[in-house]
Amino acid sequence: MAFSVLSSSSLLYLPLKPRKFILPIRCSSPQSISTQSKSTQFDLKTYWTTLIAEIDQKLDEAIPVKYPEQIYHAMRYSVLAKGAKRSPPVMCVASCELFGADRLAAFPTACALEMVHAASLIHDDLPCMDDDPSRRGQPSNHTIYGVDMAILAGDALFPLGFRHIVSNTPSNLVPEPRVLRVITEIARAVGSTGMAAGQFLDLEGGPNFVEFAQEKKFGEMGECSAVCGALLAGAEEDEIERLRRYGRAVGVLYQLVDDILEEKLKSKNGGVVEKKKGKSYVEVFGVEKAMEVAEELRAKAKLELDGFEKYGESTLPLYSFVDYAADRGFKIGDSSS
Repeated sequence: MAFSVLSSSSLLYLPLKPRKFILPIRCSSPQSISTQSKSTQFDLKTYWTTLIAEIDQKLDEAIPVKYPEQIYHAMRYSVLAKGAKRSPPVMCVASCELFGADRLAAFPTACALEMVHAASLIHDDLPCMDDDPSRRGQPSNHTIYGVDMAILAGDALFPLGFRHIVSNTPSNLVPEPRVLRVITEIARAVGSTGMAAGQFLDLEGGPNFVEFAQEKKFGEMGECSAVCGALLAGAEEDEIERLRRYGRAVGVLYQLVDDILEEKLKSKNGGVVEKKKGKSYVEVFGVEKAMEVAEELRAKAKLELDGFEKYGESTLPLYSFVDYAADRGFKIGDSSS
């Protein structure tokens, strides 16, 4: 049943069969040399950190403390965590700007994506899910506010994100039909065939489910973020689908590299690592296989971007995100999530 529900042409289907060669994460194939140089021409760190400052301010304004205060404090604790990378909102803005749109059109949706992302993390960290005691360099929401309040905070953030889009998206920049499509896209991404399905499969574990769990749990957020920016900007349908495939590849790539780095750190520490309930692709198939798949995902993401050549330098942030996901050439914020 799970496989039939998840079947979709947009799935990456992480390969299970061994290949004839293994590529290190930092190597680029000959076909990707030109796109590699594109990303090195762009100062992603400055672009990213500048957007983080703007998004943080807007998020602070979007979640004022009201009655009942404790729920709002719990919501703000996770959403406004210091050092958060804000990857979903930044990708949304970059995707919107690709088509020449004003970033002001994207900010309400960008903030909503961060609310939804934070809500998913709050719920994923619960003892009945991944049972993670820390997130973004600080104790998980439930360890501070309790399981009951953490559940309520997550529940409240999802609808707040949708309401924020409707109430704050400039009507002079984004027609109403586009706003409706954005809301539909986010609802799809977090729903029973999206991120919720990923968490279910993550709990199931095992080699038969891990590749689907990676795509649904981590690929969906990247896909949704890239697509929402394109929808806000009025992109053509074929362009939206290109960004859908791009965002999914980047989302899975980022998590896959995280898992590789964690496994290598575990080896250095003599195998001592905090045990979580879910299983990663690396645990099931090994580091070498994961490194090979990561390189394939990098190539796939850049191949999709090659279709936007007519937009010139506007593609550079998106190209740079791919190499950052693979190489981690600099630090953003103080956290790992």
